[in-house]
Amino acid sequence: MSKVLEAVYASVTDDVQYHTLEIPHDSFPGGVYRWVMGYEDIELGLETGETVLFEAAPLGVSLPERGVRGNQELQFQLDNVTGEALRAISKVIHTGNKLPVIYRVYLDSNKSHPAQAAIRMTATGFSADYHSVKVIADFHDFVNKRWPRLRYDLENAPGLKYI
Repeated sequence: MSKVLEAVYASVTDDVQYHTLEIPHDSFPGGVYRWVMGYEDIELGLETGETVLFEAAPLGVSLPERGVRGNQELQFQLDNVTGEALRAISKVIHTGNKLPVIYRVYLDSNKSHPAQAAIRMTATGFSADYHSVKVIADFHDFVNKRWPRLRYDLENAPGLKYI
């Protein structure tokens, strides 16, 4: 967590937090959906310096707990989503393509960039009804990956045959 957010959480301030979700994919209209938890659309800055519009949405976010577990999940629910967004997200997930999910937190005192580094995940689960969409996204399982990633065998290191 960034020092700025730690200070906000530790003190009583009037600084409003904006929780945002970005779901980019080539098949979406405009290439991306961006939502902010709240009642008004707002323009916020990305890490690249670009300022973009986030649409207001009744958004619920359940962040992963901090720990040493290899597979951590972010769950979010969007209520009253348009049928267009619902169809687009379900189409991507049901085809088996990867759907990136980017979670950012902004502060009202500085909307030019996120208050902490963006959390980038991949959507792995999806459920929807006529009122809401629930998406589960997770980090890649870094704890259970083999190290080193490249194994030396005769196929990629033929000189081993003579050792």
